[in-house]
Parts: sequence; C-alpha cells; structure tokens
Amino acid sequence: MYQVVEKVVSVDDFLRLREVSGLAPRPYEAAKRALPNSLFGVHICIDNKVVGMGRVVGDGALNFEVVDIAVQPDFQGNGLGRLIMQSIMDYLDRDAPKGAYITLMADVPELYKKFGFELSRPESEGMCIVKQ
Repeated sequence: MYQVVEKVVSVDDFLRLREVSGLAPRPYEAAKRALPNSLFGVHICIDNKVVGMGRVVGDGALNFEVVDIAVQPDFQGNGLGRLIMQSIMDYLDRDAPKGAYITLMADVPELYKKFGFELSRPESEGMCIVKQ
C-alpha cells in the first residue's frame, strides 16, 4: 500500500530518485540548499521507502514551475506519477493566484497533458542552460 506525503523528500532520497529514474544528477550541496526553498513537495512511500516525488518551485505568486517528477523504475506504470501530479495540481488550485504562470519541462508530455498542460510552441520556446 502506498502513502502520499505532502512534504519535500530528503536530500538523499531526492538524489537517489533522480539517479534511478534517469533524470540528470544534481550536486549534493546544491540539493541541500535548494530543497528547503521549495514552494511545495510531495512524495510517495511504499513500505516506508520513498519511491516517487515531485516539487513546485517559484515565487509563489506569479510564477510556479513543476520540477523533479520522478518514480523509481520498478514502480513505474502503476499510476504513481499521476498521483504525484494530482497532489501538485491540488496545491496549485489552492495556492496559485488567478493569472499565475505555471510551467514545466516535459520529458513525458502525455502525463502532463492529462492535467491540462499544453506545448507552448509556436508562441514561445522552452530554453535552458546548465551552469558548468
């Protein structure tokens, strides 16, 4: 049985889930600094082990970004990503003011489309830079 916990995961679980789910690795010290600054976090536990996570970051009024959606591979395909996103959407429905801009980088666009997200092309194009 799973448990949905509306709280940001620990740094160790964050780094582990990113690695096992194929997301880009993040430096420990940066994660330690960043996670407490999250606007919202959610994770899923099965038998007291964290197997999925997601966060929202931003300024809490105008801009919100959905980040770090990850599910441990041996638990993928069981609807846990959908549970994480539903918890995030419930938070955004409660706390994001009308007119807020909610963004994400979609590795799996099909999941996010189910929650009303649309590609921003051709009006705008997503861009990023990773500091080396």
